[in-house]
Amino acid sequence: MSSLRWGILSTARIGKSVMKGIGMSNACCMQAVASRDETRAREWAKEHGIPRAFDSYEELLNSGEVDAIYNPLPNSMHAEWTIKALEAGLPVLCEKPFTVTAAEARKVVKAAQKRHLPVAEAFMYRYHPVYERVRELIDQGAIGDVITIRSVFSFSLDDPDNIRLKPELAGGALMDVGCYCVNFSRMMARCEPNYASAFTRQRGVDTTVIGCLEFPNNVLGYFECSFETHPRARAVVKGTEGTIILPSPWFPGEDRAEIILRHGDDERREYTPGADTYRLEIEDFVNACRTHQPLRWPPEDAVANMAAIDAIYQSAKERCPVKVAKN
Repeated sequence: MSSLRWGILSTARIGKSVMKGIGMSNACCMQAVASRDETRAREWAKEHGIPRAFDSYEELLNSGEVDAIYNPLPNSMHAEWTIKALEAGLPVLCEKPFTVTAAEARKVVKAAQKRHLPVAEAFMYRYHPVYERVRELIDQGAIGDVITIRSVFSFSLDDPDNIRLKPELAGGALMDVGCYCVNFSRMMARCEPNYASAFTRQRGVDTTVIGCLEFPNNVLGYFECSFETHPRARAVVKGTEGTIILPSPWFPGEDRAEIILRHGDDERREYTPGADTYRLEIEDFVNACRTHQPLRWPPEDAVANMAAIDAIYQSAKERCPVKVAKN
């Protein structure tokens, strides 16, 4: 079976990590890159050993030289170019956040369903085997009944020209890093939230967000994301009888990943095998393309994540809890 040939829209830095995952898989290869800057596209292709470079996204999509698309364009362009790729007959792995709103996400899913093509949101962290172990521990009653889910993802962003700070490109801390926290809360709660509430700090875009999600199983998920504080990454699941702590939830580790279990004053640590989460993400997507088997996380999950984010933004604006729309 021939390798699945990937094309990447733009020369965004995140593309290097995804290309590494593609390079580690025997089932696919990096074939082409497109940029609106022809010189940049050619230089990037040469630097990373990519056979073809295109000076427009349309040219790449219509070239017939690729079998799948990775879309790491600015957030405001995700829906538009994911749909265009699908309309060109190409499955798409779209960088997080999937779109800007749940309404856009539903349009993407509809376009994929119409053409019977895979489309997925690139939350690579959740493919790490540490999360299988966390689910096992919860199912085994290691911490009793889950009560709260807490997560944080923050770093200091000082560059005023960074696209994450551009409102016209749908930037903001919630879109960039808070979306991980929302996804994690939903994954751990194993159901969709009923209500969201949030407060934000603003500097053109939301630069710090404190949010809370109320789930129908009586679990509460609360999170902090920020462009204004020192780098922090942590996730905690608290139950009636104990606590699970993930010191590095978003990048668990390629060598091994750590889980801390607490029961009262007792604490123990255990470790799961490491993994390249980008590789696992790519392999799941390629398998869906080749075998037509379902993705591990279907695109409807991305719609639900965006619905929660919609409600968080609305809550911060209206300063009251907001009901989360259901798919």
